[in-house]
Amino acid sequence: MAAVTVAFGLLLAGLSAYTIGWSSGGDRTAQGADAPKVPLERRITDFAAGFGPDSGYREPRRAERRAVADAVGLILDGHPDRARPPLTDAGFRLRTLTDSGTGRRYAELSDRTEDTDAPRGWGRVYVDLSAPARWSVQVPHPVSDEDTERLGARVLLGSPGGVLVLAGAHRRAGDGDAADAAHRTDSVFDAVCDELVRRGLPGVQLHGFADDSAPGRDVVASTGKGSAGRADARRLAAALTARHFSVCRAWVRSCPLEGRDNVQGRRAAAEHVTFLHVEFARSVRTSDTRIRRAATAVGTVTARWA
Repeated sequence: MAAVTVAFGLLLAGLSAYTIGWSSGGDRTAQGADAPKVPLERRITDFAAGFGPDSGYREPRRAERRAVADAVGLILDGHPDRARPPLTDAGFRLRTLTDSGTGRRYAELSDRTEDTDAPRGWGRVYVDLSAPARWSVQVPHPVSDEDTERLGARVLLGSPGGVLVLAGAHRRAGDGDAADAAHRTDSVFDAVCDELVRRGLPGVQLHGFADDSAPGRDVVASTGKGSAGRADARRLAAALTARHFSVCRAWVRSCPLEGRDNVQGRRAAAEHVTFLHVEFARSVRTSDTRIRRAATAVGTVTARWA
């Protein structure tokens, strides 16, 4: 069956719109002008670098949350042209970028206010366009859980078919716990994760803890409130142990930071969808070598999902 070329406008700073072709086999390749090449990991970490407790956050309305989540669903279904209007209504932009390291193309959904003096802090979503979406990696506390954004980027780039959901503000940026994406259901982050769960995509959510919160442990691995994905959790723990990490397995013994109150995990449990809640010690996250080994270990699971 011949490829169907779908024309859609992308708002790119200084670049013209181009089209994306969608083949019957699910491969998505750019037609015409190439998507700009960028080091995607650095783009993601540069975006998060400015987050702080005072960087600003506004709670989105239900219609705004739903618009972004619906747009993600349209992109996953191969309809980026139809995704543009709801994104525009919600104040988001859509770009297509090529990661200079892997050569894979990604759709980037980003909040237009992130470059203004009053950012809303609604985050970004990255969708791998080189393969059908099969799994997600979620980063609800970038910067406040130091370098989880870097780890999330490396996990995304490590296996095809991934979706990265990245919160857009420090967890203390809003009033009260308004910007704590792992414990609120009224965020863009949660709405997108809900859409992915509705589609049955397994996910891994990355967190960080102070070394003295779990003395002697490098990682706390859990399936949160549910038990779906227990086999994948065991595989992940084994891969981490093989790379010389000390892992507390929450399905074997009581561990701190098991994530049982995590709202994305609770939704996944209700739908019997695999959800892995993984906490990494600060000593892991502040070492580039250890981050690389951790991302490789997580990749043993995401590669199976892919």
